Amino acid sequence: MRIKLLYIPIMVLLVLVGCSKDGEPTVKDEPTAENIETDKSTDETLDEETAIDDDDDSEKVVVEDVITGASLPTSLTELEGLLPGETNYLSTLETEGDLPKIDELTARLPNIKENPTNEELDKYYEALLSLFQQDFNGPEDIINKMKFDSIGNPDVEDPRMQFKENLNVMVILDASGSMANYINDQTQMEAAKLAIKNFVQGLPKEANVGLRIYGHKGTGSRADKEMSCNSSDIVYPIDKYDANSFNAILDKVHPAGWTPTEFALSEAEKDLAEFKGDKNTNIVYLVGDGISTCDDDPAAAAKKLYESDITPIVNVIGFNVDDAAQKQLKEIAEAAEGSYQDVRDAQGLQDELDQAHKIAESWEQWKASKEASLEVDKIQKNLDVFVYHTDEFVKWVNERQQVSLVLTYLLQEKEMMTGESHDYLQEKNISYHSWIEEEYDKLREDLKALNDSNFKEAIQTLEDKYKKSTSNP
Repeated sequence: MRIKLLYIPIMVLLVLVGCSKDGEPTVKDEPTAENIETDKSTDETLDEETAIDDDDDSEKVVVEDVITGASLPTSLTELEGLLPGETNYLSTLETEGDLPKIDELTARLPNIKENPTNEELDKYYEALLSLFQQDFNGPEDIINKMKFDSIGNPDVEDPRMQFKENLNVMVILDASGSMANYINDQTQMEAAKLAIKNFVQGLPKEANVGLRIYGHKGTGSRADKEMSCNSSDIVYPIDKYDANSFNAILDKVHPAGWTPTEFALSEAEKDLAEFKGDKNTNIVYLVGDGISTCDDDPAAAAKKLYESDITPIVNVIGFNVDDAAQKQLKEIAEAAEGSYQDVRDAQGLQDELDQAHKIAESWEQWKASKEASLEVDKIQKNLDVFVYHTDEFVKWVNERQQVSLVLTYLLQEKEMMTGESHDYLQEKNISYHSWIEEEYDKLREDLKALNDSNFKEAIQTLEDKYKKSTSNP
């Protein structure tokens, strides 16, 4: 009995598997002793093959699952919200290692040789695009980063963004079981320890540092959940940095159990309680690699910390996180009106932490000279904009090229479409990525304006322009 793929119009075949902006994967909610809590969401389950049985002994037709993608975005904020697909660049169809990967990724795309409509081709393009969707960063990330870099700028009226007599930097480090996962040849915890050590030793001698960890007790088993969800300790209370003491304490930290993010943030507020914002510039870094697994509300705790008289500046770093964790960590950053940065490896974590070095150096100069104003470092800000734009440029070029190569492959080698359909899809691919390029070019010019006008007015203009698209996607 022969099995074949039944062609049905794409609009009927496409079955949503979670590529929309608001959708998120199912999160594993019960770790076991055998499988320590990973804080990672599981892959979404694919539908089982559906078979149509005839009463007689005729052919059985199998309709396989067919992937779909979200509608094309209309703003950079919507673009950022799309879930990433295969972001490793497939450079050529002639490389032996690429072809099996392409076959695997496109296995559930239907054959469209039966003269599909333009509407069906549009849906087909969205499905194909979702396979190679890059992890774009939207405007809020770079705007918040530039706001953070402008601490001490005399144009900024917000008291929390002005330098005070004391600088306190606290790191809140996720020590849950998933930090035992490997990135290349080291665990995430090993990478985090090295990055934090390098970071704190580069701070000014007069600055105070603190280190709080969470999720470091128990295991990932259900029996240990209560204990683990109440585990967060200030292992290095806020004080002057002593390398031997700090490093010895950090070396003893090992990944263990569940992830009590709300509890850690609430406890951090207590750690900083005596360092009031009127006399202290307080900077907090939350470094997490997964979603909170303790049935809590981390964003509420972050908001409470932000609104306290500590007036902290809160930065959140997602370290090798999945989509569900990224969403929650961004919510934490937004609740504290701070920045969120997504890093995938040890160097990325180091680079993000080291951003505070420029602020610390400016604070040290301000403290030494007792001057009430600072020159805005235009060169550095222009460099930040250049690096941001270049990173996003690489993403849209790679995404466009991947989709184009695969379309050619599906036409010439797999014979899954007609030349007419191929040309329509290629033109759509060029048009869509030209739109992305234009949007990022506009953002780059807007960001450059920060150096050519009053900082307060420029930031307000940017937020008015781009946050409207955030609130009304």
